[in-house]
Amino acid sequence: MAQDNPLLLDAATVASWDQTADIVIVGCGMAGACAAIEARNAGASVIAIERSSGCTGTTSAAAGHFYLGGGTAVQKACGFDDDPEDMARYLAAVSIRPDEEKIRLYAHGSVAHFDWLEQQGVPFDRSFYPEKSVVQPTRECLIWTGNEQVWPYRDQARPAPRGHKVAFDGEEGGGALALRILTDAATALGTEILTDSKVEALVSDGSRIVGVRLRNFGETRFIRARKGVILAAGGFGQNAEMVATHVPILQSAFVQGSPYDDGLAIQLGEAAGGVTEFMDEPFITSPFYPPQDLLKGVLVNGEGKRFVAEDSYHSRTGLISTRQPGGTVYLIVDADIFAYPRFAELTNQRLVDGYETIAEMEAGLKLPAGSLQATMAAYNAHAANGEDPEFHKYPKWIKPLDKGPYAAFDLSFGTAVYTGFTLGGLKVSADGEVLDALGTAIPGLYAAGACASNLAQDSISYASGTCLGEASFFGRRAGLHAANS
Repeated sequence: MAQDNPLLLDAATVASWDQTADIVIVGCGMAGACAAIEARNAGASVIAIERSSGCTGTTSAAAGHFYLGGGTAVQKACGFDDDPEDMARYLAAVSIRPDEEKIRLYAHGSVAHFDWLEQQGVPFDRSFYPEKSVVQPTRECLIWTGNEQVWPYRDQARPAPRGHKVAFDGEEGGGALALRILTDAATALGTEILTDSKVEALVSDGSRIVGVRLRNFGETRFIRARKGVILAAGGFGQNAEMVATHVPILQSAFVQGSPYDDGLAIQLGEAAGGVTEFMDEPFITSPFYPPQDLLKGVLVNGEGKRFVAEDSYHSRTGLISTRQPGGTVYLIVDADIFAYPRFAELTNQRLVDGYETIAEMEAGLKLPAGSLQATMAAYNAHAANGEDPEFHKYPKWIKPLDKGPYAAFDLSFGTAVYTGFTLGGLKVSADGEVLDALGTAIPGLYAAGACASNLAQDSISYASGTCLGEASFFGRRAGLHAANS
């Protein structure tokens, strides 16, 4: 490992270590907290270093969904029969480049992981929210959060709802509640948490990572790690230079995340010899539902043509929308299903106008002559029979759009507000080991959470709950592997 990088120091230059632990964790969000619990339960001493004044991070802003399945207690209580193999087939089907080992471990370990979360005190009600929504406005637990019922995935794996929301009234706060419970559990087990502290560099002895250098209120300190350093300090959405380099599309979106999602953990891993993957793939969305009846409308581009199944999970629709000519996208509805998208004020999904006929709408939207009329005629002819041969929308969301007047909402990328965050990160093994260009583990270095690449590879493979699910699951694996190294 090269020692001329300011993010990677030679252990020979460290005059003395201020503290020592078996495991040093950089970041105490969802992945860091779960890694700490598992490492402590394995008998390792743990120091977690957190830049904020408390363990917060992006998790605190999350609604609190965990993507879990295979027959969890909640799924069974709500009458859904799920199987680990179906879950694995689905995760593989939506992935750009499926990591079969990680998918198998996650799907087959999902029930046990749900039980583990409950054992730590994270609460989940035995209830189901039946509406198609971005997040439950109430405390119901189970919800459809991905593309499980969307073609072609529903033909590749038996669908089941797998979004498990923490028992919390409201659309925000479940993530913060889960994180507080898990960090309290880590602390109760003896994890030492150093807050207001920024890790500035890793320390290597030439063959392995042996510690970190941090700064706390102007004071520099060195923390030695006898067994391993686990990077768990978030993504890179708040690093303008990295966003411009890897995912420039997010420059035109509102980027979610902690102020500390500056890519430092990824840069530290790269300095140690690690490589990254899927850095150019964002999560990006501008959800037009709820209300769920809007899914019965159609989305058309600037050529007056449909381009996606409207019942897709909102980030699948969002990503494909950004790829339309000029980013132009309209949601077309008739009088039977007309409603304003719930988040219209936040997303600037403005009502363009109402029209007595489709021909008038076509002219008003300045679409090519005859284009929208042909699209709607074909759609309505098939919808009358409950069919959608072009995009195979789920039958529940198919109806002829033939009750005037008609309305169009502008969902165009660059007009409507799109929200996103980064998904790429350090390439890691199923045990969280940071890998080099040859696929070899870098001794003593691990990564989990948003700075690591695991299951979520792009907006199509993503489902609400994937981030917290994989951060907690693979964070645990990293903590256990490091403790036993």
